[in-house]
Amino acid sequence: MDCQAAKERGIPVSNIPAYSTNGVAQLVFSFILEHCVNVALHNESVKNGEWCNTPHFCYWKADITELYGKTIGIIGFGKIGEAVSKIAEGFGMKVLINSRTVREGDERFTDIDTLLKNSDIVTMHCPLTDKTKGMANKEFFAKMKKTALFINTSRGPVVNEQELADALNQGVIAGAGVDVLSSEPAKEDNPLLKCDKCLITPHIAWASSESRKRLMEIFKKNIEGFISENLVNVVNM
Repeated sequence: MDCQAAKERGIPVSNIPAYSTNGVAQLVFSFILEHCVNVALHNESVKNGEWCNTPHFCYWKADITELYGKTIGIIGFGKIGEAVSKIAEGFGMKVLINSRTVREGDERFTDIDTLLKNSDIVTMHCPLTDKTKGMANKEFFAKMKKTALFINTSRGPVVNEQELADALNQGVIAGAGVDVLSSEPAKEDNPLLKCDKCLITPHIAWASSESRKRLMEIFKKNIEGFISENLVNVVNM
């Protein structure tokens, strides 16, 4: 949508803001918790009879990691980034933030290199711009901890997917979770599809029934505002 061209012709453009904030933040932690607890792996193991056949009261197939005390680095701090920070604080995590807008006096805000160096989890919540396109690249991942997780639920093109796959396959970082890709639907030759350390969902962070209902309610109000000449959510006037 060319908002400027619409403005020049006196055509208002309204968007539908913040309808999926909670759903996106929830998926971020779905990725994180799956990496940290391996619920699917242990469920499969139990269903395959391993628990029935062990002499011990419990076992674990992979390391289990607590989030308490870990640091999450949030890149982009709009409504979704803020929702993620609140969930993280509920887990007892430390929060670092890198954003175009810095809140004076908030010590959580820092430069990108400091965030990458100190974060156990890095999660992307920035818009796609010329500056952010491909920002998660080889140099970006090299600055992260080898034990760190990378999460992207923002826009696919902020990530160089081949270099993310390389970082995962070469042990530069420990794991990833992405809900968005540079091309959707996914192309069969996308290198992340064959990367065992990368969890991928088909752009579903927005798709809860609650989010979709909220979307339609806001859309309805946009139409009603246009008809009544009481415009809402206008982005070009």
